[in-house]
Amino acid sequence: MSQYLPVVVLAVLAVIFGGITLVASWLLAPKRPSDAKEAPYESGIVPSREPPRRFPVGFYIVAMLFVMFDIEIIFIYPYAVSRSALGVYGFVAILIFSALFFITFVYEVARGGLDWGPRQTAQPVDGEAAMLSAERTTHTTIRRVGTEGRETAA
Repeated sequence: MSQYLPVVVLAVLAVIFGGITLVASWLLAPKRPSDAKEAPYESGIVPSREPPRRFPVGFYIVAMLFVMFDIEIIFIYPYAVSRSALGVYGFVAILIFSALFFITFVYEVARGGLDWGPRQTAQPVDGEAAMLSAERTTHTTIRRVGTEGRETAA
């Protein structure tokens, strides 16, 4: 136990020093609040509007997916390096982890977590008769680019 005594003493001294500096700054610091001091500071730019109350969770979801991809790579790398030493147990562990990860990813994509921007909804068609009319042909509905001045085969 005597070999850990210097580490324990150093830890206690660090905690005491931290506590003393916090108390000293609280006691000795001037307390003159003003609107300028209370305002948020963003790289010298004065905020022109109030920040929104709710922050979109989609940013955090994408960040968590990124972390999950990193963890999967970190988990797969040892198996790739020493596949023969890990054997079937390592392979099954990789399969289970990859399956869970894939299910999570598919759930997030199905939920729309990776869709950025406003939602696009399908526009209702007034009637299919307009789409199937006799006036609509490939020559009237498809724009031909670069065919002006060329001879067309009859």
